[in-house]
This record gives sequence, C-alpha cells and structure tokens, in this order.
Amino acid sequence: MDPLWMVALITGLTTGGLSCMLVQGGLLTTSLASQLEAELRTRKPARSGQGTRGSAAGRNLLQPILLFLGAKLFAYTVLGFALGALGSVLSLTPGMRGALQIAIGIFMVGNALRMLQVHPVFRYFNLEPPARVTRALRRKSKQATGLTPLVLGAMTVLIPCGVTQSMMALAMGTGSPLLGAGILFAFTLGASPVFFGLTYLAMRLGALLEKNFARVAAAGLILLGLWTLDGGLNLVGSPVSLSRLPRMVAEAVSPGTGLQSFSASGDGGISPFARQDAVPVSDKITIEVGDNGYTPDRVRAPANQPVQLQLVTRGTYSCSRAFLIPSLDLSALLPARGVETLDIPPQKPGTRLQFTCSMGMFTGVITFQ
Repeated sequence: MDPLWMVALITGLTTGGLSCMLVQGGLLTTSLASQLEAELRTRKPARSGQGTRGSAAGRNLLQPILLFLGAKLFAYTVLGFALGALGSVLSLTPGMRGALQIAIGIFMVGNALRMLQVHPVFRYFNLEPPARVTRALRRKSKQATGLTPLVLGAMTVLIPCGVTQSMMALAMGTGSPLLGAGILFAFTLGASPVFFGLTYLAMRLGALLEKNFARVAAAGLILLGLWTLDGGLNLVGSPVSLSRLPRMVAEAVSPGTGLQSFSASGDGGISPFARQDAVPVSDKITIEVGDNGYTPDRVRAPANQPVQLQLVTRGTYSCSRAFLIPSLDLSALLPARGVETLDIPPQKPGTRLQFTCSMGMFTGVITFQ
C-alpha cells in the first residue's frame, strides 16, 4: 500500500469519521428519520406478547446506512480520480458552500417541524422521489427507499469537512488519477466505521423508543439543523449567527467585552497579553490555530494600513486548518505544523472581519481601529 494511502486511512479512522459526521450526518439522519417515520405510520400495532418491533426497526436501519456510505465511498473515489487527473480543486467556493449549508439547515428544521405536525406548510419539507419514479422502483424492487440514501451519499462531495478538504488537496497534489482516487477511497473507508456507528446508535435509540420516535427524531433534526445553519451563516460572513449571539449580547451590555488588544512584542510581532485598553501599534497579528479553534479569537488591528496575519499550527489536524475570511474571499489550507502568513489589505476604522474554519464551526473576528 502506498504510504499516502496509509496516511489517508489512519486520518479517516482517527479524525475523519467524527468530522464528517458533524457536517454530513444531518443528511443521513434526515433520510432515516423519514423512512422510519413512514414505517411506524404503516406498521400494525404489536400485540402484547410481541417484542420484536424495536429489533425490526433496528435491522431496517442497516440497509440505508450502508447504501449512504457506499454511495459516498464511490463518489469520493471518483472525485479523487478527477482531482489527481486534472490537478485542480473541484469544490464549491466558501460562499456557495455556506449557502448550501444554510439551505440544508433550513430543510432539516422544516422536516423536523413536519414530523411534529406543527403546521401543514411543513409537509413540503419531505424529500421524496416523484410518484412516477416511486412506482417504477416499486415494480422493480420491493424496497422503494434505497434511492434517497444513495443520492444523499453522493451529494456529500458538495459539503466536505475541513479534514476531507485536506485529503482532497493531497489527492490533487499527487498528479496521478489512480493515486488520487486511492487516497480519497482510503480516507472515506477509514471514516466509515465511526460514521456508521454513531448514526446507527443514534437512530437505534429512536427505534427502541418507538412510542415517542417522532419527538426523538425531530429533536435531533432540529439540533443538527440549527448547527448546520449556524455554520452556513459563518461561512458566508454573516455578522449574526447563533453561536455568536451570547457574545453579541455581552458586548451590547458591556462594550468591548472579549476584545483582545495588542502591543508590540520583543520580536516585532504581537503579544497576546497586552492590556485590553492598549492601543495597537503593530501591523503583525499572530493567531494560534489549534484543534479546538483559534487563540485569540477576537483581536484588534490598526486601520488604514496593510496587516500581516500569522497563523501558527503546532500539530493541528482539525477543520481549523482550513482558514477563511469570507468578506475578503481569502482562504488558506494550513499545514499541520508551521506558520502561514496572510496579507490583509488596509481596512477602514470600525471594520470587523469575521474569520472561520471551513465548517463554520470555529470563528473569530478582527476589529480595525
């Protein structure tokens, strides 16, 4: 096995599964929730002596999950082949990816409200193939629910997480179609066990609680939908997002709360230990990029002059490595270890530049004064 394939496989087993689940799990959960909801609606009530309903529902989870993961594995293998052959990144821009996440988040929340029967209008939030397609599938197969997991599994190439983007960049850099395909195949295969286990356990819990399944599934969809929506808002550079609301409220009550000012350090860079009322005197800002976000995540910089932003990684492997400033269309895929310098053009006083990871999960802001 090529060393790069082994690296990709280990990355998938260790960090890829959870990272992919956070971004893409909502698609599969939505599909499974709709399927199990339909089964519960059409299933005859069990007699008092029968106790197989939960186990039957649990068994029915295996096929759609495996179909989803199989389609995802195939789609990413094809993508890896294309990246290796063309030597170019075939991905959406951060803004387009953010808009897609917002749409997915709205769909997930709407589907959850449909399951809770909040209002008839939410019946439109239900992903189903056209009636003609459904009838054709039923004539060919007894199972008519396989299409949705296959389609959604293939669609995951449109919303790769930060770890996946690193593997895509690695596949692109090989310049070899076979090696590129092998890298993304190995990574996706490695991420599949964690993805499968988390999804199965989550939906199995709902199957064992069939009496309240709709509420359990809907609650999970609402949480995932809001999380996806928040990430999309961060990716498009929205000044307002769910994750920033507490901090915005705190700043409204006490202006300046949480902002970190800088003074010159001994090496000409920035010291993150300056007093909060210190006047920024340097045009260099240093931000530590860790697996759990950015430190500091709120900084001040001088206005009306170029600023150098130094991003330092020390063994970082999370999505925080995929650094974005949406309003400037500025992005960088950081190495696991090293220093990356980005040049920020002069900004007007009072400008607030939001920065985020490629998942919209870790965020921060640079305020110019």
